[in-house]
Amino acid sequence: MTGYSLCAPMAYPRASRLPGGARLGAQVNRFLDQRLHMRQLRLIRALSENGSLSAAARALHVTQPALTKSLHELERTVGEPLFERSAKGVRPTSFGWALVRFADRTLADLDRLDDELSRLAAPGEGLVVLGALPVSAAGLMPRVVRALRRDHPALELRMVVERTTSMLPKLESGELDLVLGQLYTLDMPDSMVREVLYDEPISVIARAGHPLFQKPKLTVADLEEWDLVLPTFGQRLGRDIEHLVAALGLSASRRLLRSNSHLFIREVLHETDMVGIGPWMLMASDLMRGSLRVAPMMIDAPPRPAGLILNPQRRLSPSAEVLVDAIRRGAAELVEASKAITVGYGVDEKSNAPCG
Repeated sequence: MTGYSLCAPMAYPRASRLPGGARLGAQVNRFLDQRLHMRQLRLIRALSENGSLSAAARALHVTQPALTKSLHELERTVGEPLFERSAKGVRPTSFGWALVRFADRTLADLDRLDDELSRLAAPGEGLVVLGALPVSAAGLMPRVVRALRRDHPALELRMVVERTTSMLPKLESGELDLVLGQLYTLDMPDSMVREVLYDEPISVIARAGHPLFQKPKLTVADLEEWDLVLPTFGQRLGRDIEHLVAALGLSASRRLLRSNSHLFIREVLHETDMVGIGPWMLMASDLMRGSLRVAPMMIDAPPRPAGLILNPQRRLSPSAEVLVDAIRRGAAELVEASKAITVGYGVDEKSNAPCG
């Protein structure tokens, strides 16, 4: 598939040359510090996010001809085509991607500046944008939010729940202040700082009145009597659970219910005799209340360390530091409280968390 510039064919200005053809410097001087505007950065981001001229125009509340004209002007400034058009929409060229990354960083920094000015005008207030994996969002963050509302009611928290692979670029660009969740082994090293706060072991979970809790000594073979419900929030979590189910020798042909909805799994566990296999942290609130219980059996599951991911290249705002402190305290409290979940069932001494 061959793409072409959104703009009509034009001669993009190249580097000025001295007599004899020498460049004026090693790079083209486009005077971007004088010619590049915030509205153009918003245009670049809108095209990248929406993938078409019409959708980007709607997002920016401008007409499509006006957007196209602005793009023409920006391409003349840069001296290169920035987007290619195909039957599927538009996509950035290599030059376009450079501007997309710059626009993301710059607009995120502008938001931070706005927040910092507001904080200085009204001490104790400020916006923090947290990226969280589903398990941590459901298990730890309600406890953290409760503490924030009590101790820092003016702090504004925005939480984005996504996969790690999509959150790390946003953490690097400054769109996210920090990330919370499982600390997976990296395929490729990066510059982020990771801080382990707790473990998310995979456990067997059922409603408090479930018949399995009447057995004097529960074994893996006893689980064959009930259907299973499994979370599928991410590829890695799903793979960990599937490997564990296979390692336990549970029948591959049995009836399984899979869902990426935490609320749906929660209701299924409360309203049926299905048994869940997943991180105990996912149902932490219900386990603390006693409506769900961790099955009294030891599972040889691999460790799943979880905690914070921070960008050392970006200094945390005072509001973000408040959130980090609240998350650390909330995680420590949850680890301590989790010991009561498995009283008499055995606790992993290394993580002080339920083994399941």
